[in-house]
Amino acid sequence: MDILKGQRLRTGDLIGLVTPASPMADSSRIELGVRYLESLGYRTLPGRSIGATCGYLAGSDTERAADLHSMFSNREVKAIMCIRGGYGSPRLLGLLDYRLIARNPKIFVGYSDITALHLALWKKVHLVTFHGPMVGVDLAGPLDAYSETMFWSVLTSRKRLGRISLPPEGPSVLKAGRATGRMLGGNLALITALTGTPYLPDFSDALLYIEDISEEPYRVDRMLTQLHHARILSRSKAILAGGFTDCVPHDPSVPSQSVDEILREIADKSGKPFLANLPFGHQSPKMTLPVGLRARVDAGAKQIEFLEAAVR
Repeated sequence: MDILKGQRLRTGDLIGLVTPASPMADSSRIELGVRYLESLGYRTLPGRSIGATCGYLAGSDTERAADLHSMFSNREVKAIMCIRGGYGSPRLLGLLDYRLIARNPKIFVGYSDITALHLALWKKVHLVTFHGPMVGVDLAGPLDAYSETMFWSVLTSRKRLGRISLPPEGPSVLKAGRATGRMLGGNLALITALTGTPYLPDFSDALLYIEDISEEPYRVDRMLTQLHHARILSRSKAILAGGFTDCVPHDPSVPSQSVDEILREIADKSGKPFLANLPFGHQSPKMTLPVGLRARVDAGAKQIEFLEAAVR
């Protein structure tokens, strides 16, 4: 398997900014994110569809796909960072020129709805991308020290990344065990939405990571049950759960399980090494996870180790 990686970021590099999903309602957040990047010595290039709106989309599908093509084909652009998620990335998967992207491997960063692009790029061209902070959301500030340090160390170092430090509160061990595989996953709703499509990777060598926001517990249960029946959970080497932000019953008077209870049940069903409450997802602090990178998990010791560099 030939793995593609973008070149590491250096001070002075040009970063392309795109909105593959929804528009940014507050443009001042984009300005703050740009100011932050430029304060570190980077230059920025906004995509044409930034500022465009088409209902809940940041411009038409054709316009948003063209922005991605433009950034990947521009030799001066060294990294592509998403402004925000929202909804709309899955609509682009059939429009992308994967050969063009394979000829121009670059750093690509985002999370939430951007999960669809991460997984499709791994499936189609084996490009290592990054589940990490977005320009109009996290980089607009305030960005905590943990998230900032990890983000830039992952994108700028050619060295093997090694063991990842975790915040003091640490994760929860739902099932001890060790596993080695490739980091694959993202937003649970998007993984579920890609199930049965040609854009979902093979999870047989995966360290599956999952997170979500504003989903009631029964919906989290339903999506995990879908992954269970699709044998994605059983094929994965280990499972890593991040934040399930605001995933609580909308009506507290209605009987419900908690997400924690659902995850524990899934841990028992899967029998895989399982860590929960990891710092990634719609929250702060936020780990930057290189999609497709080889890694090792020791769940009992609460350790995650990246076995190679994420950039070249």
